[in-house]
Amino acid sequence: MERSRLLECLAADVARLREVAASDLTAAVPSCPGWTVADLVRHVAEVYLHKVECMRLNAFPDPWPPADLESVAPIELLNRAYAELTGEFAARGAADPSRTWHEPDQTVGFWIRRMAQETVIHRLDAELALGVPVAPIPDDLAVDGIDEVLKLFVGYGSHAWVEDFQPVLAGAEGRTVIVGVDGGPGWLLRTGVTGADVSDVDPAAAASTSVDATVSGSAAGVLRWLWSRESPGVSDAQAEGDEATLVELRNLLVASTQ
Repeated sequence: MERSRLLECLAADVARLREVAASDLTAAVPSCPGWTVADLVRHVAEVYLHKVECMRLNAFPDPWPPADLESVAPIELLNRAYAELTGEFAARGAADPSRTWHEPDQTVGFWIRRMAQETVIHRLDAELALGVPVAPIPDDLAVDGIDEVLKLFVGYGSHAWVEDFQPVLAGAEGRTVIVGVDGGPGWLLRTGVTGADVSDVDPAAAASTSVDATVSGSAAGVLRWLWSRESPGVSDAQAEGDEATLVELRNLLVASTQ
């Protein structure tokens, strides 16, 4: 996605997060057990400020977070953090250097994408916590989010931090999953004891590819399934095939995103 489009989505989702959260900061967040909406908002704000420091220092800030952030009210902290984040983005080119956790991409552009995707997931958290209608997720943002969580979190992460994934992959048997968007792109995931490999797959070829399981649906539905952010009793994604493979995929997603 283009930088300008990612920033547009980021702006819309942080506004929605702020609007929903302000109605009840004490509500429990079912998709983040143990958190209230206040905790959720504070987390997003602290993530924004952490990325600001990653760009300013070109290094991970340590120690983190600063103790003085606790004294700032959650919504106030979110507003401050978003202003600092977007100000930092505006002052830098997407190709400018910044420390990130993805070694192949040490640029500001990585954080622009990551913060847009971080925010859409957490505004879903707020909507689920308050039981309000979920605002639409644009198809382009959802497809980009699917690509990010599969290739970066699962694919890259499982190879970069093998020890964190060993409980999930120790007994991996080369299981395969195709994740596909209705009328759109697809991804092939194959697991092994040393990590999960993720590649693009042509949608036409996907139908004739023999795999152990599939996850498919609308772009927003698949994104929500991958992040376990589905509304209670409602799903716009279908997970079919070998149950052990689907359990392994779910465990991989949990290991890579928590």
